[in-house]
Amino acid sequence: MHILVINDDGPPSNQSSPYIHAFVHTLQKAGHQVSVILPHQQRSWIGKAHFVGHVTKPTYFRPGTLHKDDGTTHPRPLSSEEDEEEWILVNGTPATCAQLGLHHFFQDKAPIDLVVSGPNYGRNSTAVFSLSSGTIGGAMEAAVCRKRAIALSFAFYSRDHDPELIAGACRLSVKLIEHLYNHWDEDVDLYSCNVPVVTDVENRKVMYTHALQNYWTSGSSFQEVEATEDDEDPQSREQEIRESGESQTAVSQGKTTRHQHRHFKWAPKFGDIQKSIDESPPGNDGWAIHQGYTSVTPLKANYLHASNVSMGELKLSPANSLSSNPIFYALIDADPYVLPLIHSALSANFPAHSYESLASLEQLPSDVNNLLQITPYESLDFAYLLKHPKTTLANSYIIRKALIRKHYLHNTITSWWSKHPNDTSLKDHVPLTVAFEIDYADFLDEALVECWELKESWKKDEREWWVLKPGMSDQGQGVRLFSSEEELRSIFEEWDEPDSEDDEDLETPPAINGQDVIGAGTMTSQLRHFIAQRYIHPPLLLSSHGKRKFHIRSYVLAIGALRTYVYKDMLALFAPLPYTAPSASFSDTCSAALDNSVDPRVHLTNTCLQDGSREGSVVRFWDLLGDADILPDHWKNDVFEQICRATGTLFEAAAREQMIHFQTLENAFEVFGVDWMVDEKGVPWLLEVNAFPDFKQSGKTLQAVIQGLWNGVVGIAVRGFFAPEAEAEGETEERYRMRRVLDVDLGRR
Repeated sequence: MHILVINDDGPPSNQSSPYIHAFVHTLQKAGHQVSVILPHQQRSWIGKAHFVGHVTKPTYFRPGTLHKDDGTTHPRPLSSEEDEEEWILVNGTPATCAQLGLHHFFQDKAPIDLVVSGPNYGRNSTAVFSLSSGTIGGAMEAAVCRKRAIALSFAFYSRDHDPELIAGACRLSVKLIEHLYNHWDEDVDLYSCNVPVVTDVENRKVMYTHALQNYWTSGSSFQEVEATEDDEDPQSREQEIRESGESQTAVSQGKTTRHQHRHFKWAPKFGDIQKSIDESPPGNDGWAIHQGYTSVTPLKANYLHASNVSMGELKLSPANSLSSNPIFYALIDADPYVLPLIHSALSANFPAHSYESLASLEQLPSDVNNLLQITPYESLDFAYLLKHPKTTLANSYIIRKALIRKHYLHNTITSWWSKHPNDTSLKDHVPLTVAFEIDYADFLDEALVECWELKESWKKDEREWWVLKPGMSDQGQGVRLFSSEEELRSIFEEWDEPDSEDDEDLETPPAINGQDVIGAGTMTSQLRHFIAQRYIHPPLLLSSHGKRKFHIRSYVLAIGALRTYVYKDMLALFAPLPYTAPSASFSDTCSAALDNSVDPRVHLTNTCLQDGSREGSVVRFWDLLGDADILPDHWKNDVFEQICRATGTLFEAAAREQMIHFQTLENAFEVFGVDWMVDEKGVPWLLEVNAFPDFKQSGKTLQAVIQGLWNGVVGIAVRGFFAPEAEAEGETEERYRMRRVLDVDLGRR
């Protein structure tokens, strides 16, 4: 998962912040993505404060060697090409670090799943500590920002900072954090955890506790000092306070005259705290630490205890069994763009010890059937999937032509309409479409016998434009515009096989921005199935994006038989050039590809057909500026709601009306890319459905959107299969920005 780490002790220092570097290192070793922002100096005992009127400025810290004070601080960040680890330091408080880390830094990474504040140098147990703790204050700030947060404190008993003891406390802390995240109680805003830095801590008890209500009972927590004494460095003073413990006593001296000029130092009497623990019954956080246990205190974002959480021992798996009994084995293979995103999603949703990666199916132990397959379609072992329906999950259905083949999709929709003529949730979002089969251009007349809509269109005085699409192509290949029978015929003549050796030197159709269109070495007879869709004109054009035509890519997750979700973070994909209506004056399609008025760079929005830099070609849909002249401010919400309704009906139509060509399985899920064109009235029109969408077209800038998608895919589909009791479905869907649009039981077990 992506974890934001903050603290109140500042950057690594054996004097004042001895645990932070080892903890971050342990998180990273466990497979988590870690972002770090810390105060630039000691900020303990500051609670949840911010500095009003203060300008917060960052510096950049590059960690050195574990347990050594050799990290370096720099005024400027590293360039994006450099791989060295870099943390952010700010001249602010822990709460400020939480705000800046969540909302201002790290926006180029995946969304933050969890905020961990700490590990604090010293315990934060009982009310007296907790109410002043900067560690808890930082976590509390994250909680009021509606992020899951954990305040982590290490209760030390020695100043030696033994690396072995620190490593054990860090390993237990990572394991505890993963457990709490994966079993988060809905009544909890944050957890305050205290881990003792002691021998064999990983095998000691972990206890749910409440915070002990205690008080200062010995008078002032400040010590009077000579007025001439210089102020001590806060960092050194914090260490002195921590190490002095209960041995400190107040010193009161001086004359009793009014307003005597005196100086004071913070000198709390920890004996009061220990006395309150000794006099309290078992079950509180101070008692647990005194016993050498780890305490876990569930809190609300108002410092109150989360009352619905059961108390008692929290059972984690034994420390020596981290990899001995995984819940499942994972066979993951994908392109370099998406592969790390899938691994990150797995680590965000499952503790590191709960699954084990495989390089091939042959590595799967013979006595184990629990297997997750996320690989290209051709690499999936469907025989194994069908043999183990209760224990094996794969990222694709075996047959789904009813959706992903354009001529089958047309049949799916028309079949649904014939039985549900009054259902407009899909009908109002599908452009007029005709489907036909043709082997050679000479047979076009026969192929178009029943294409009444095309023939009627050609008879009209005003030219109507159509888009020709091969039923089996993808990535925009073979897509052409036409407005007459002659133009359509010329397209197929281009694709026909040469009749003789004399024809072999005929010029092949022009490429579109460096991409060979279908026709260069491809014959009509190899394609055979085609659809023609009425061209959507005029499309919605936004002046903020140069009046360029765009389509929406929505990501749809289908699970089992059958639940369907639409991922809220859709994309907008733009054509390279500003839009102009198709020209009404050209003689054939070859010249059309060269004529600027029908330049494919104006009309085709598929980024696969774009050369060079695609800067500005792909934009997060919700980031589009609302400058559509004739649409209301909420037009994006309206478009999303229409897409959700149409998507639910579309998948139900495929599942019910085309059961041969869309065979759902309970132990399969699949991510589809569904494309929509929005017209000037704000109505989305279905273009096509793609299996295994090309995520890398989103680019590095929008990688966080794809990371969020895969977090949701794993969180809902994979966790729902291997750990169905993990958490409530509604909470999961909201967290992962997934809208459930279909939930039907097709009875396929």
